[in-house]
Amino acid sequence: MSTPQQSINSGFGASTTAAEVLDGIDLTGKHVLVTGGYSGIGLETVKAVAAAGAQVVVPARRPKVAEEALAGIAGVETGELDLGDLASVEAFANGLLDAGKGIDAVIDSAGVMASPETRVGPGWELQFAVNHLGHFALVNRLAPLLNEGSRVVAVSSGGHRRSPIRWDDPHFAEGYDRWEAYGQSKTANVLFAVHLDRLAQGRGVRAFALHPGGILTPLQRHVSREDQMAMGWVDADGNAVADWFKTTEQGAATQTWAAFSPQLDGKGGVYLQDCDVAELGEGGVAEYAVDPEQAARLWDFSVELTGVDGFRG
Repeated sequence: MSTPQQSINSGFGASTTAAEVLDGIDLTGKHVLVTGGYSGIGLETVKAVAAAGAQVVVPARRPKVAEEALAGIAGVETGELDLGDLASVEAFANGLLDAGKGIDAVIDSAGVMASPETRVGPGWELQFAVNHLGHFALVNRLAPLLNEGSRVVAVSSGGHRRSPIRWDDPHFAEGYDRWEAYGQSKTANVLFAVHLDRLAQGRGVRAFALHPGGILTPLQRHVSREDQMAMGWVDADGNAVADWFKTTEQGAATQTWAAFSPQLDGKGGVYLQDCDVAELGEGGVAEYAVDPEQAARLWDFSVELTGVDGFRG
């Protein structure tokens, strides 16, 4: 059953923190996977869910850096994973499959934004490859481990409004625009959740995509101070000047709410922001990003590229 793309009046908002959405929720015995869980809002998500009792796996391209960032947080383990390398995705997933522990939530929080033109694998554009294809392959490979009632959370961005899927040139062979490439990858995150929810809800698995809000984190590593100043984000010292920026604790809230809030029981396939279901249109989610036909087309295209399809047949 599809969920309407409209507010459910959750009672939370832009200033809600990850700890606040978990208030009164016991995650003891739950197993959670958080990509990007050693930096920015991913790290804050891990802190919140671990504090609520969950056991958390944090795959990392830089395992030693992850171990240092996560030191002292009980119930957390790391593993090596490069989302831009499908062989690495397969190896990491196989390790979890061999261990055989069920998974109650996958939070796809890792990502790259506005990177210089970079190719990975067979010439794939980096942002599409890491933000979408790597996560697509990972979740599909982990399908056998997803418990009934589990949720998959794709962390998108309001930046999805910068571009739909560029079917004629998804890998920017004809000229690269780093922001359009970012926008396309974030649209892909939303469409992934739309179709995954359609395919997986019969086995009790639901999927969501979301905009976490604007947060100053290492995600901006490819955006110069000068560019951030020109966009009105920060001052000359790097301090936020835009009043819509969230703290990392606030930025982690919507993905944490998506993964565990009982307010979303029986729902799925929708785009969230500020701990609520977003509205269609300006200020919310673009219609092309939640179009079921586009979602099905992207799924088939992603299967073609990755060779992985864990939810059909």
